[in-house]
Amino acid sequence: MTNDSKKPGRLAGKTAVITGGAAGMGRATSLAFADEGATVAILDIQQEAGEETVQMIREKGGIAEFIKTDVSKAAQVDAAFDRVNEIFGSYNVLFNHAGTITVKPLHESTEQDYDRLMDINVRSAFLVCRRAVKEMSDNGGGSIVITGSIASELGYALESLYCMTKGAVLQLARTISVEYRDKGIRCNAVCPGFVKTAHGLREISELDEAGQEWEDGALADAQGRICEPEEVASAVVFLASDEASFITGNALYVDNGWYAKG
Repeated sequence: MTNDSKKPGRLAGKTAVITGGAAGMGRATSLAFADEGATVAILDIQQEAGEETVQMIREKGGIAEFIKTDVSKAAQVDAAFDRVNEIFGSYNVLFNHAGTITVKPLHESTEQDYDRLMDINVRSAFLVCRRAVKEMSDNGGGSIVITGSIASELGYALESLYCMTKGAVLQLARTISVEYRDKGIRCNAVCPGFVKTAHGLREISELDEAGQEWEDGALADAQGRICEPEEVASAVVFLASDEASFITGNALYVDNGWYAKG
């Protein structure tokens, strides 16, 4: 009889870079990647949370490093990837997860709101993926997963700026999959609904304050229940792994049927 606990993980032998990997869905995925055998480099602006996540991985016997990075800044992105290469050598998985949200009517949104969200959600994805596709192409390929949202293709009141940014990163995932397929790079988007993280709970609270009443029934109607961050992490592990070797250019909705309902 075989001992399943001794099986190599689905990401054994892989090195993964995770942006926004310090907390929430990012932390859940960092831990899941390490549990599946990956070496993990976490790029995040949250130093305390990032170091705590790395310690959690190391306590379970995994290998991880935290590199404090504002991924909306080109110089910091390049310095972080230089450091990843210095510590681990080449990498073959990228989870581009860093992002945030603004809940506000469009007519009240400022240019500063727009610039902030575009910088954190879109510019960062451009900078990170631009660096990664070149290095992954030179090193034999790999898998990129970008965090989109249910809002990547559906529109929601009070979230016009957020929907714009998430539509943009979904299109980035699709175009990378086309442009770099022959370089051995797969790229997909994971698109969650509401997730039980600080980010997701803040979004629900702010929408409720604006009168949408998600907590009092709309959430149950849309997706049945709130999603656990580990459920998103499982989807990202699958897309990053060789089990998804013929899957690229796709949006995987982790939303319990919300997108299908439209």
